Amino acid sequence: MSDPETGLRARLVDVGVDLVNTEGVQALTLREIARRAGVSHGAPRRYFPTHLELLSAIARRGVTDLAGRVAELTGDGAANPREQLTALGHAYLDFALTHRGMHELMFRHDLLESGHLGLRETSLPLFSLLVDLVGRARPDVDAALVAGSLLANLHGIAQLWSWGSLQLATGSGDFVPLLHTALDAHLGPANR
Repeated sequence: MSDPETGLRARLVDVGVDLVNTEGVQALTLREIARRAGVSHGAPRRYFPTHLELLSAIARRGVTDLAGRVAELTGDGAANPREQLTALGHAYLDFALTHRGMHELMFRHDLLESGHLGLRETSLPLFSLLVDLVGRARPDVDAALVAGSLLANLHGIAQLWSWGSLQLATGSGDFVPLLHTALDAHLGPANR
């Protein structure tokens, strides 16, 4: 039998995940989450004393989901680092474009900085994987700096693509060539 307290806590996070994925970050109010969870508007405060703590728990779900997708694509280690980085980049962009609200929430500085419910600690292994792959692909560079720059580039591609700006600027309907160009810019040209 499950603990009702744990069940309600999880339900509040589940409702928040659904809400951010369907209606965006602006819909994540305590009142709306409580209403959709079928509890009083004060109930979430028993489990999440601050709004930031609830948002962090919701964002942590997104990071865990993205990390799982990346692990599926890069996990066996059989591919070379460049191929793994391509898979990671594709998973990142696909996630960002299909889960726009969650992607926005996951990278909110106030949530990462606050340290609530381990959001920062949940997201660091994914960045560490990126650093490791960059270091193996380019042992001659500061892998953390190049990985940070590549992440910023991917984040920018995701944001500009979601606004429709890159499609207009490039005339392309596919973000994959942009991903390859970003990898070439940060890792050097691939041997194709």
